[in-house]
Amino acid sequence: MKQLEGTCYISFMENMKRSVTCGDLRLKDRGKEVVLNGWVHRLRDHGGIKFINLRDRYGITQVVVDADSPDELKKVAEELKFEYCIAVKGEVRPRPKSMVNRKMDTGEIEVKAAEISILSRCEVLPFMIDERTEAREELRLKYRYLDLRSFSMQRKIKLRHEVAFAAREYLIGKGFYEIETPTLIKSTPEGARDFLVPARLFPGKFYALPQSPQLFKQILMVSGFDRYFQIAHCFRDEDARGDRQPEHTQIDMEMSFVSKDDVFEVVEGLLHYIFKKTLGIELEIPFKRLGYHEAMDRYGSDKPDLRFGMELQPFNDFAIGSDFNTFKKIAASGGAVKALVARGSSAFSRKDIGELEEAAKVYGAKGLAWMKVTGEGLEGGIAKFYKEQEREIIETLGAKEGDLILLVADNWQTACTSLGAVRNELAKRLGLVGETGGESGEESKGESERERVFKFCWVTDFPLFEWNEEEERWEAAHHMFTMPQEKDIPNLEKDPGSVKGELYDLVCNGVELASGSIRIHDPELQKRIFKIVGFSEEEAKRRFDFLVEAFKYGPPPHGGIAPGLDRLVMLMAGENTIREVIAFPKNTQGVSLMDGTPSEVDPKQLEELHIKIIKDEEEKEG
Repeated sequence: MKQLEGTCYISFMENMKRSVTCGDLRLKDRGKEVVLNGWVHRLRDHGGIKFINLRDRYGITQVVVDADSPDELKKVAEELKFEYCIAVKGEVRPRPKSMVNRKMDTGEIEVKAAEISILSRCEVLPFMIDERTEAREELRLKYRYLDLRSFSMQRKIKLRHEVAFAAREYLIGKGFYEIETPTLIKSTPEGARDFLVPARLFPGKFYALPQSPQLFKQILMVSGFDRYFQIAHCFRDEDARGDRQPEHTQIDMEMSFVSKDDVFEVVEGLLHYIFKKTLGIELEIPFKRLGYHEAMDRYGSDKPDLRFGMELQPFNDFAIGSDFNTFKKIAASGGAVKALVARGSSAFSRKDIGELEEAAKVYGAKGLAWMKVTGEGLEGGIAKFYKEQEREIIETLGAKEGDLILLVADNWQTACTSLGAVRNELAKRLGLVGETGGESGEESKGESERERVFKFCWVTDFPLFEWNEEEERWEAAHHMFTMPQEKDIPNLEKDPGSVKGELYDLVCNGVELASGSIRIHDPELQKRIFKIVGFSEEEAKRRFDFLVEAFKYGPPPHGGIAPGLDRLVMLMAGENTIREVIAFPKNTQGVSLMDGTPSEVDPKQLEELHIKIIKDEEEKEG
């Protein structure tokens, strides 16, 4: 009954190997002798009777050391502390009716301990392992192995596993092959910096870690594998910001002889299957479709949150007919004045409105104008300039008494984007959106009973090119292998800015889940695209030689998409960061606090790789 040491482990395997998990036992198991293995989750002493809540990933079972238990057993029980790993042998018995816990799956029974072995001890914990710890994220990431023991994290990692498994089931059932593509590849420009891996056998040369399997999955189409997928690990050396990770996972897929409608059908079917199987939620398909311009004009974002209304509305006609010169000039010169009606928000203070204005300024707005709707009409802010139009304004915007009208005037892009940011901030303040899922109390049967809302949409008709002001050149908005829309091909060289691509994004609850496109399979059209973005034929061949070469040999029309697994599971779990659904994530600076990655390496390793570290001047001076 003491801690196992050395050869005692063999005895443990024979006598104390678990026969059931801590989530298995029910009233029907009364009278059975069982062996449980797990961690001490809670300890209680009631007048000489010791209660031990024993936990593993399947659940919690209450173990009881009775007052009349042998002294040796009591002595071992007295040694126990939180998170000791133990084995318990005992008999299943019903709990007294007054002690039944309906919140626990095992709440009708307990195990009367006959023998306890301490398998390993635990030092003082840096934080308590509860349903969901309130410890700082830095501490959780440093001791991630403890954080992962919580039921909250166990459920999320389980959900991730189930989502990946369901994706494989569905896609394989639809005739897709799962094919692995290389992890060590040639460095190619794909929008972010590559992680480079020095090639020891080829001094001065490097492999790169893939930002995506993009080129290889297109090669697979040329190879005749018309339906490919992969749960792909991708790497991007991006500046630390927001919710990004240097490595992420996507459900990557590519198909031959398809249009974007075919891609949409596959993805909608995939997500319908995943949500039904893992969450029991029936998604409404097909998903809503919005053009890029429409999404920006109505919601101020190319990843609109459709869980609430509060759409942006045009205000140019009212601006031109008013005496408010700031708006009048912008509207008359071809700019945009956009309005947003915040329901029931007329009680907002100047401070509240000022905070909303700051959200707008982040996206380039010079200010945020406002008017309050009262029983008498419009009041406050710029209302005095619109007295003659107030009834028409209220009626046209669909405003009601108690509402707040917010306005931004600028060029169309800035007006939409900045007021879209205000829209999203307002939704949080007004409680129109929250977490789409959540966690329940400790030892509960499952997840929250709150209704989960998932609003998907496709955003299409994106511009194919973006103008780079600094470099004064056109660049691909997505990537250089995207097919232009057929109607725009004649305008490629003479008006690149007007060309739309066969691009599409999948959005859910304001989060971009996937980007994809129909690809170029015509080598001559591909050369035209390379030329527009400033790639000479020689440069294109140097960067993408194997793809350019492959496309000489009968490439099929093809297209694909890659839903982000991390983001998908994040949304399904009701979380706000992908770090919550990745077993071992990096922090916002790209550092793993648990194992100290990135780290320095032995000078001998650098010597073998013919690499010399050159420290910058500031570090030298320091």
